[in-house]
Amino acid sequence: MRGAFGARKEQIIAAIHAALTIRKICARGLNLALQRPVETASGVMRSTPLVLIDLLTEEGVTGKSYVRCYTPAALVPLVQLVANLEDLIEGDAAAPAAIEQKLERHFRLLGTQGLTGIAMAGIDMALWDALAKASGVPLVTLLGGAPKPIPAYASLRTMSPAGAAAEAEELVALGFDAIKVKIGRDDLAADLETIRSVRAAIGLHARLMVDYNQSLSVDEAIERARALDREGLYWIEEPTRADDFAGHARIAAAAETPIQLGENWWGPHDMEKSLAAHASDHVMLDVMKLGGVSAWLRAAALAEAAGLPASSHTFPEFSVHLLGVTPTCHLIEYLDHAGPILSEPVRFKAGAVLTPERPGSGLEWDEDAVKLALVP
Repeated sequence: MRGAFGARKEQIIAAIHAALTIRKICARGLNLALQRPVETASGVMRSTPLVLIDLLTEEGVTGKSYVRCYTPAALVPLVQLVANLEDLIEGDAAAPAAIEQKLERHFRLLGTQGLTGIAMAGIDMALWDALAKASGVPLVTLLGGAPKPIPAYASLRTMSPAGAAAEAEELVALGFDAIKVKIGRDDLAADLETIRSVRAAIGLHARLMVDYNQSLSVDEAIERARALDREGLYWIEEPTRADDFAGHARIAAAAETPIQLGENWWGPHDMEKSLAAHASDHVMLDVMKLGGVSAWLRAAALAEAAGLPASSHTFPEFSVHLLGVTPTCHLIEYLDHAGPILSEPVRFKAGAVLTPERPGSGLEWDEDAVKLALVP
């Protein structure tokens, strides 16, 4: 991977490490109401709980990131956990690798999955944002790439046949030619009804993916996948429990349609186990659950070695930079969670997400909007 990111990145990072010192961490919890709830096989998400992270340095550079915990029940504990990390790293150099190793040692007995892993990832993302800002370049440039459009797929929020078709029509009109719909309702007939309604809305030439959100047993998934092979789908995502790599391998072997897996890998070690089991034909990287920017770079190397197309899961603000230096870059997911509280949300054009050319990741908070969604 050294060739992909280059010696220039290492020189820049080495120079910045000597200049940036961590001073403070500010963590704020928001519970953003969704104008269009997200329907999944396991229930409906009506809000997006986010933790905004501001990592302040002695030199006046502030790194920004956000993480999401899916359920409001975990929001306040996650805010407190992120804030608690300040005592561990205050006064340290803003060096992502060193901070990652320090936090891993601290949490070794507890473990670095779940809320602990999310908090650590948020710190890593904020550190990389600060480093890019201090060097005056976009994050993708710091990592050895250059800003460019990344082809996107748009994720629907609606599962019902009529609702999904109407939403898909809206997105196709905006220029998207790849659409993902969540399925996994009562039976195969219900899945087929939704798939065929969306297909009719987007036409035969657009790519159509489906996401089961881990809702099936392995045997059910094999049965449905074989039926879906006739529907011309681009991939079938997470048909069974995310950590059942052997089960996904059985499904992938039985299905002609590619199987997509990865958004729930807790770090590159999970990814290694999944790849060893041949659990999927594609990989989907989630910068938060993997462990931040540092872990994504290791995951990108694994995807390259395996020769598997790498797409992203949510967090488009960071993913657009990271896919820009991922050798097997495939598609970025367009599903905007943080847009309502950003001063400059992610931009897209002609079915692609545009990489911001301002320093850092491009994240800047709309403080007026933030105030309205703050959780006391």
